[in-house]
Amino acid sequence: MKIGVLEFKNSVFLAPMAGVTDIAFRGLCKEMGCGLVYTEMVSAKGMYYDSKNTKELLRLSEEEKPVAAQIFGSDPMIMAKACEMLNEDENVCIIDINMGCPAPKIVKNGEGSALMKNSRLAAEIVTEMKKASKKPITVKFRKGFDENNINAVDFAKEMEQAGADALTVHGRTRAQMYEGKADWDIIKKVKEAVKIPVIGNGDVFSAEDALELERLTKCDGIMVARGAMGNPWIFNQISSALKNEEIIYPSDSEKIDMCIRHLKLAIEYHGENKAVREMRKHIAWYVKGIKNCTEIKNKINVEKDSDKVFKILYDYKETLGTMCL
Repeated sequence: MKIGVLEFKNSVFLAPMAGVTDIAFRGLCKEMGCGLVYTEMVSAKGMYYDSKNTKELLRLSEEEKPVAAQIFGSDPMIMAKACEMLNEDENVCIIDINMGCPAPKIVKNGEGSALMKNSRLAAEIVTEMKKASKKPITVKFRKGFDENNINAVDFAKEMEQAGADALTVHGRTRAQMYEGKADWDIIKKVKEAVKIPVIGNGDVFSAEDALELERLTKCDGIMVARGAMGNPWIFNQISSALKNEEIIYPSDSEKIDMCIRHLKLAIEYHGENKAVREMRKHIAWYVKGIKNCTEIKNKINVEKDSDKVFKILYDYKETLGTMCL
């Protein structure tokens, strides 16, 4: 798949997820075969006003480069200014516009999925960003705002006409949030309606899901979101499936090893306090389904000392090894 003049080693991408796809996790996913990683969504206003927190979200590691930076906002001029700032970062290869976030505080400001109710403004944002950007501009959006406003196909056409270089479609409405089943048929309809690349997103939790999504929609790329939580191996698995190669699954011991590596990286990038706190959810995802995982999660969720968390994980791994004997 090509986006603008860019080519990727594969077309299996990591979705931008607030509070999840940070600098530590992105590097691991890239190592595990992800074709392109996206930052967490970044406020264009935060960039414009030089917010310290925003700068932190745009910090990149060598392992993950080049990266797609996802930004959100509703002011075309400020969005264009954000593009000008990202032009200077040679490690950002794509600028993606978030037009799908369902969070109430984002929608209330007319940003994220609220833009699907104002396609004229959404198109103006794309047009102004294209004027300002030296990099491809892509748009991520949903099936529609709610069941009474299913407009993904018309919206996709407008974004293409405004100059978007590629589109990502999440097969849920804003009203669904992350509940219910993703509608892959809407992705197929968008793919048939536009000439630019279309990336399918929603309910890809396994290599088999990815194959089925590609078969049903003929999408150009596959974006994995929650399916990657605690499972960075999914990218290699999907790539193998697409090439009709053997799919390799990690052992419980390998899951703990990855969890430990992830925690070490998080401490390196964020410091102990923040890393230990934010890794709790990641650890829960890594150990899900492993014997005695609830007990381990409960122990880790009350710890603030990284050495104690490491000890719990190392002891857990040793216990798992004993169980296998």
